Amino acid sequence: MATPQAIVIGCSAGGLTALEHLLAGLDPALPQPIAVCCHTGSATVDLLCELLAKHATLPVEEARERAPMRGGVIHVAPSGYHLLVETSRRFALSVDQRVSFARPSIDVLFESAAEAYREALIGIVLTGANSDGADGLLHVRQDGGLAIVQEPSDAEVPTMPAAALERAGADHCLPLAAIAPLLNRLCLP
Repeated sequence: MATPQAIVIGCSAGGLTALEHLLAGLDPALPQPIAVCCHTGSATVDLLCELLAKHATLPVEEARERAPMRGGVIHVAPSGYHLLVETSRRFALSVDQRVSFARPSIDVLFESAAEAYREALIGIVLTGANSDGADGLLHVRQDGGLAIVQEPSDAEVPTMPAAALERAGADHCLPLAAIAPLLNRLCLP
């Protein structure tokens, strides 16, 4: 794998707690941009950003149309829109049909980011109750990126990581507590 230039993270049921733990373990000097797609149900993206910011070591903000993916920032997908990464490495928002019953869709984010970053992308699938993210993670791997999946037995809801493993496999399948240390090793100079 090339030196990672971006990280994408997808989660659903149990995802808020998982993200809080993961983002708290990241080194504050991490230079890569991070894009997060979390199926939040009724939570607004403002509330989600606020909750994540209480634990994260990096700034957390809502991803905005045409804004660049900025290094050292956690960008959260807005509610009701698919979040895409263009080849210019700027965000685009879409109201296209739901994918795997979700909008924002993890698959849409992962597939677009894989096209933009190719082998320099890390894709991470965490806890969740559906299969969203499995096809997207396959695209990450097919484009040469690195796939990390939370160990299903460690996930609050194992369906999403199990689907990702079955569909895409993983370069690393780890308990949640081991993912941030791995990212720090892979991403820091």
